[in-house]
Amino acid sequence: MIIVARTDPRDPQATALLQSSHALMQSLFPPEDNFHLSIDDLCADHIHFFTAREGDTILGTGALAVKDDYAEIKSMFVSETARGRGVGDAIMRALEDHAKTEFVRHLKLETGNVLHAAQRMYARHGFTMCGPFGDYTDAASSVFMEKTL
Repeated sequence: MIIVARTDPRDPQATALLQSSHALMQSLFPPEDNFHLSIDDLCADHIHFFTAREGDTILGTGALAVKDDYAEIKSMFVSETARGRGVGDAIMRALEDHAKTEFVRHLKLETGNVLHAAQRMYARHGFTMCGPFGDYTDAASSVFMEKTL
């Protein structure tokens, strides 16, 4: 059974997954189009970090960065061996549920243009395309999505 819960991003398994995510993004996109948060950034008070576990093994990560008028989905990543098992969906449900407890009405995210499986998962959860938001600029390798809760 997959359990999703708030977790310290410095947990060794979470850190290892985040480092894998960062390495993948760096291999796919130019440096100026990599917008991942560092482990230290994920420890900030306005960031709510979650992991999905099966038993003692962390399978995926996700974070909610609460801003003034929306929250941004960050650090969504599922280990290669756990993909296709509903881990990303479980994390997304937990992030949305948590956003509601924070009185967030709008969720936004930036993902890579070649991350088609991620884009499909976000669309399944009701996200639609939008333009850049926050500090983002229009980048050829970025796709921006949003959802009203």
